[in-house]
Amino acid sequence: MNPLSASMTVLACMTMGWPGAALAQTWPVKPLTVVVGSPAGSAPDAYARTVAEHMSRTLGQAVIVENRAGAGANIAAELVAKSKPDGYTILVGTQGLMEVNPAAYDNLRWRLTDFAPLIKGVEAPLVLAVHESVPANKVAELAAWAKRNPGKASYASYGGGTPSHFLGHQLAERLKLDLTHVPFPGSGPQTQNLLAGHVPFGFAQIQLALPHIQSGKLRALATTGATRWRQLPNVPTLAELGYKDMTATIWFGLLARAGTPAPVLDQLVHAAQKAHADPGITEKLERAGFDVSGQTEPAFSAAIRVGAERWAKVVKAAGFRGAD
Repeated sequence: MNPLSASMTVLACMTMGWPGAALAQTWPVKPLTVVVGSPAGSAPDAYARTVAEHMSRTLGQAVIVENRAGAGANIAAELVAKSKPDGYTILVGTQGLMEVNPAAYDNLRWRLTDFAPLIKGVEAPLVLAVHESVPANKVAELAAWAKRNPGKASYASYGGGTPSHFLGHQLAERLKLDLTHVPFPGSGPQTQNLLAGHVPFGFAQIQLALPHIQSGKLRALATTGATRWRQLPNVPTLAELGYKDMTATIWFGLLARAGTPAPVLDQLVHAAQKAHADPGITEKLERAGFDVSGQTEPAFSAAIRVGAERWAKVVKAAGFRGAD
């Protein structure tokens, strides 16, 4: 650009105002949609509905939760990746979707660079839970039972290619067990089938399993966090039992379409931060079994990159390839 053209551009911006500034004054003018890649009743869905209502009050527009389950949540991710970068369509990202799927699926129709991370909302470990009929109170007792009952030795996950799948695979390798993986379409169906005894055990999301652990219908043998979980203080971590490489936490958060104007991203982050900092929302999420994170940029993007590198190695070791 020559000096004259540059001067004319600056003059035009001073006269008309930056488009982003004008947009910030008028946005949003219509309802927003939060897309969840799992069924209604799942843990990510419950999280989304908890924060969406609060964000709608801050933004002055309805925030509608839309469930687009299937293909390991890749359907939801593709929908948002192909949406207009205007801030009206938001993805509920999960640790499995953003960190595992890029390594587990060969022909994804979305990339991590399609998204602008807004906030890591909540995180929590998984819990190794067994049906009440399984005669095991410790991981070692579960291993012994599985070896005595090879026909019953199966574990439930909330989907192929998810942390619950790979942790089960790692457990089988570490304990030298012949386990059959039984995937379900989401954490809700997984928990329901564990409760019914259709599958004897699995790594479940604490948010859904905790009430049934407290009632005695499921039994917690270990959690996957770095430290004991505050709601299950008597349950050891896998790290305590000698399986430090199986330490893992899941997270849920919000991401917008990459290319969304910075003023709109700022408003979205502001609304998300207010929701997660609200004492009533925090109490509800913690009571449900989450730790509220509230991590934003640039730390959020950095954490996703580190997690993706870690899970890529696990995916490769398991030999898993997801169906598109």
